[in-house]
Amino acid sequence: MKKIILTGGGTAGHVTPNIALLPQLKERGFEVSYIGSYEGIEKKLVTEAGIPYIGISSGKLRRYFDWKNFTDPFRVLKGYHQAKRIMKKQRPDVVFSKGGFVSVPIIMAAKSLGIPSIIHESDLTPGLANKLAIPNATKVCCNFPETLKYLPAGKAVLTGSPIRAELLNGNADKGRKYTGLTDNKPVLLIIGGSIGSVAINDAIRGCLTDILKEFQVIHICGEGNLDPSLHDVSGYRQYEYVRDELCDLFALADIVVSRAGANTICELLALKKPSILIPLPASASRGDQILNANSFESQGFAMKVDQETLTDKVLLTAIRNLYANREIYRDHMKASNQIDSVTTIVNMLDELARK
Repeated sequence: MKKIILTGGGTAGHVTPNIALLPQLKERGFEVSYIGSYEGIEKKLVTEAGIPYIGISSGKLRRYFDWKNFTDPFRVLKGYHQAKRIMKKQRPDVVFSKGGFVSVPIIMAAKSLGIPSIIHESDLTPGLANKLAIPNATKVCCNFPETLKYLPAGKAVLTGSPIRAELLNGNADKGRKYTGLTDNKPVLLIIGGSIGSVAINDAIRGCLTDILKEFQVIHICGEGNLDPSLHDVSGYRQYEYVRDELCDLFALADIVVSRAGANTICELLALKKPSILIPLPASASRGDQILNANSFESQGFAMKVDQETLTDKVLLTAIRNLYANREIYRDHMKASNQIDSVTTIVNMLDELARK
């Protein structure tokens, strides 16, 4: 049996594409295990998926001053030796990484043992963790054509993002039953990312009365962000987090308001959902979501609204404009050169494993 080690962690976006690969990996006869950090979000998501999980020491390499910058390199070094011992014992044929700092020592350990590895970069420009790992990888997959110029020519492969098959098979009637919404008005879905977004939540709730005159609203607002005063508002449903039913809520939604995380916007493209993208501002990130949103806006897949200019009025106007022009956005997405990302990546892993 072929063996593969998956890795990636720190956020849900570094884990869910790995999970999307699982059905095809198992069909191809791979024995799958996962290496992540001791207590990162990846541990919960991977164990829930029924995959053997091994935790190692990990650190974060920061672009700003922090006293942990003096101690975390030792954690990374410890993680490197731990990963090396694990791989010597398990003897995987190939390693696949979705990024995050925990993956860096694992990719380096694989290179030192002569084990081929593939990295997937979601954002338009590589993050720091992947920049450190890329020299040790065999191939580097990416989502955006623009990303290819930032990657080594002999390693770069445009694959798109692995999308979970179940996400593409949602049922609007099930979504309507789950939410209790009607079919009398179109449905607006709001997604603020895995931890929610205060700025988006506030803007939506600031113009909610006007929105509800024209739309029904499903608001996934993040843990701890429910507003008890809105529990009984007709046509408005708020959830901290949705997992199994998310595919049905996507199927029910006519338009979407979302952050511009790479995995999320690739899912919106696959589902042909017109969207308003509100990227994390540069002051709160390295600017990757801004680049992602710019790319999608330039291709006609989405509207972009910067958080710095986000007001109740701006958001309400954008929602109305998006809905009025939704078919134009859908046509652009239908005309896009969509790639079967899961099959493309699993084919590459299979080929490397056989070698």
